[in-house]
Amino acid sequence: MSDSETIAAGYAFTGPALDLGALLWDGACLPDAQIRIPLPMLNRHGLVAGATGTGKTKTLQLIAEQLSAQGVPVFLADVKGDVSGISAPGVTNDKVAGRAAEVRQQWTATGFPAEFYALGGIGHGIPVRATITGFGPVLLSKVLQLNQTQEQSLGLIFHYADTKGLELIDLKDLRAVVTFLTSDEGKPELKNIGGLSTATAGVILRSLTAFEAQGMADFFGEPDFDTSELLRTAPDGRGMVSVLELPAVQDKPQLFSTFLMWMLADLFHDLPEVGDADKPKLVFFFDEAHLLFNDASKAFLDSITQTVRLIRSKGVGVFFVTQTPKDVPGDVLAQLGNRVQHALRAFTPDDQKALKATVKTFPNSSYDLEEILTGLGTGEAVVTVLSENGAPTPVAVTRLRAPESLMGPIDAATLDAAVKSSSLYGRYAQAVDRESAYEKLTTAERQPQPQEKPKAAAKEAPPKEDESMVQQVVGSGMFKSLARSVGTQIGREITRSLFGTARRKR
Repeated sequence: MSDSETIAAGYAFTGPALDLGALLWDGACLPDAQIRIPLPMLNRHGLVAGATGTGKTKTLQLIAEQLSAQGVPVFLADVKGDVSGISAPGVTNDKVAGRAAEVRQQWTATGFPAEFYALGGIGHGIPVRATITGFGPVLLSKVLQLNQTQEQSLGLIFHYADTKGLELIDLKDLRAVVTFLTSDEGKPELKNIGGLSTATAGVILRSLTAFEAQGMADFFGEPDFDTSELLRTAPDGRGMVSVLELPAVQDKPQLFSTFLMWMLADLFHDLPEVGDADKPKLVFFFDEAHLLFNDASKAFLDSITQTVRLIRSKGVGVFFVTQTPKDVPGDVLAQLGNRVQHALRAFTPDDQKALKATVKTFPNSSYDLEEILTGLGTGEAVVTVLSENGAPTPVAVTRLRAPESLMGPIDAATLDAAVKSSSLYGRYAQAVDRESAYEKLTTAERQPQPQEKPKAAAKEAPPKEDESMVQQVVGSGMFKSLARSVGTQIGREITRSLFGTARRKR
């Protein structure tokens, strides 16, 4: 058996699979040697990598289409705004027809069922919001760019708010609780578990102010997005493709990359164990993955690693999309069983180092991968996946199929119409500001003080003129009584997952 036949035999799966393309060998495309990924192996995670302009987005589109067709929901982050076309039939031309003929693809223009979302409603899409309580201290620390000590202090603040039943819905709620915990009345509250220094509280408050000044307050609030919406299928049985439109916030990479991780962590928190299934419940494509790992704390990286390791058993596959495997920490990379590596450039010493590191992540093969990876054309990739029995397949240089949906964005008017006609639009479109920590403080101020002990009440000094409203209220006996009462009823309901995320069951 020749080398090419051995490679082809490694992809001759008997069960349902996704068709990626045809084998390239000695410069020739071999349409009889189809390169595929077994459908049950999509929850073993993957990596789609390659330099800018090599076809990564089209590969995501190709995989997403086939997943949807087989009834698997898909989540895609659309950073550049060119994935929305998945909802519309593609347009044939000589290039598409030529590619389809080369790889023996029966190409049919097809649109797929899609929902479009936008962080905080900024841009085109159904608004996606999270409460501060639900987002959790680890992820919020990443967004606020806090150091390890400040992250730990923020964790104490969340712990206090949880136990007292003080829901942190938006930024003003968190600011109110931090202000209380640094007041004379509030400092003893955290004394037994480490306390909160004035300096650290000041950093957190300044970070919140700067964050809000950049127009990011809209991302936190209610109604908070229920990530189970991502698991839906269309009436015709196809998986829904959930597209998070990010062009309006692409200049805020820390925010959107961390929000993607919140969505994944929230799914992990809520989904039951299913073990190995015939097909995934969801495949989640994590675009611009390097942004997630940049300047990440150890706690953050540990949580990512554990989430990726454990979410497989809940039926969710995660594909990280970035330029080189070097962008992904080794502990995470080791869990990515399916690899689609597009071309790499080797113009600088750093590029050469990244190229050599990439080659080492592949199984041994008869290819000279250093030469191959720098010579791949657009829409070509080096592939290795997990076979039906979980073993790595032979490395295969592949000419990929063409997506059947529109390879480009749909126009803004069509996108807006799709958003407003969605059954989810009415549920999430309008922001709600219900009673939470901040409102409880201001309500407590308006209520009269208890008069059970007149003598003790007489000793109370009037508030200083320069005290803020929040500082006045949180120091009051009424507030402390309120916090104890509410905490008894609600605080115990909050449980937190690996990232410190939380969700109250509806």
